[in-house]
Amino acid sequence: MIKVTFMGAGSTIFAKNVLGDIMATPALKEVEIALYDIDSARLDESFAMLSNINRNINAGRARIGRYLGVENRRAALKNAHYVVNAIQVGGYDPCTITDFKIAKKYGLQQTIADTLGIGGIFRALRTIPVLFDFARDIEEVCPDAWLLNYTNPMAALTGAMLRHTGVKTVGLCHSVQVCAETLLKSVDMPTDDVQFHIAGINHMAWLLDIRRHGEDLYPEIKRRANALQGKHDDMVRHEIMKTFGYYVTESSEHNAEYMPYWIKRHYPELIERFNIPLDEYPRRCIEQIDRWQQQKLALTHDATLSHSRTHEYASYIIEAIETDRPYKIGGNVLNAGLIANLPAEACVEVPCLVDGQGITPCHVGRLPEQLAALNRTNINTQLLTIEAAVTRKREAVYHAALLDPHTSAELSIDDIRSLCDELIEAHGSWLPAYH
Repeated sequence: MIKVTFMGAGSTIFAKNVLGDIMATPALKEVEIALYDIDSARLDESFAMLSNINRNINAGRARIGRYLGVENRRAALKNAHYVVNAIQVGGYDPCTITDFKIAKKYGLQQTIADTLGIGGIFRALRTIPVLFDFARDIEEVCPDAWLLNYTNPMAALTGAMLRHTGVKTVGLCHSVQVCAETLLKSVDMPTDDVQFHIAGINHMAWLLDIRRHGEDLYPEIKRRANALQGKHDDMVRHEIMKTFGYYVTESSEHNAEYMPYWIKRHYPELIERFNIPLDEYPRRCIEQIDRWQQQKLALTHDATLSHSRTHEYASYIIEAIETDRPYKIGGNVLNAGLIANLPAEACVEVPCLVDGQGITPCHVGRLPEQLAALNRTNINTQLLTIEAAVTRKREAVYHAALLDPHTSAELSIDDIRSLCDELIEAHGSWLPAYH
């Protein structure tokens, strides 16, 4: 029986998708599931929900256990074959609120703030120390386990684990799976029988090629995109494609804050022109909290609760490794020459083959130079954020923020230093001491 440990099991809907997928997979039905969280109420809710699913779609064949708090973490991890990470250190309240509120005080506006920018940097600084604690336990009690990381900022967290621990780690994001379909639907083209090639970095990987039966679809896609009238929800990505030649994997609200062109105090008309939703992530958090309050009774007490397999990668990875039936994913891994014109120590998102040997990244070669250049602007901040988390040097935090494309386009050096200092102070015990 394989054992899957889910770190951050209080992420109940996501736990439903990933662990429900596993129980819905014939080859994985007899599975031991260890649910770990530091919130007892959310842990109990996830346990109740998954127990219902286990009974209804799996004849109760999975063995599900609860592990609450740091004192039970090693027990949750002991002898695990796979560890799924879905934690959010500091949560929406207080830490996400802090990231947005203090940045706004300096005139710095954000949309999502979970990947890059000031919000992404400080989310990484809160999370990497916790992942290093996980890593020490994994190395001792389940050293052969695969860590499947779903937590953002994906590149910084996965890169830190790959470079500074001995844990086998891959970062997973569903933007690769839905990228081509999203683009085709936006220009009213059919989505069937499409082959595509994607590589770059997480949330800024590139749709390098898209074809149907050998025909290059990009010319018709671009023709239709240029002919679109009125506002829509993907205007930033369409403008990136128009300007740099290729479509990018993650949403327009994300990419609006990964580059210096969109959210600008001195050009407020750009916000309306490109339909950019400022403060989008806090708005989503409030909606998700409200929605959960409405849903949780049904999800945790519905005796008929069922589940169908989703497109999340985790169950397909585990199935491929356990059965030695190959499966292709878009995975976040250490570059080490996979993309020739990106730094070797960068965390990149590339096609990977999964089979009984594990997860094997595929060589990509060189990206078009303009795309590599855009990626490098984000990689700079990611690498410096990792350095800050490892060295605990305040100067490295400054460097990460000073080289962030959006932050550096909006604020002075003095303001960026002051902003970082104020955030370090405000986050308090959610961060280690920086000197």
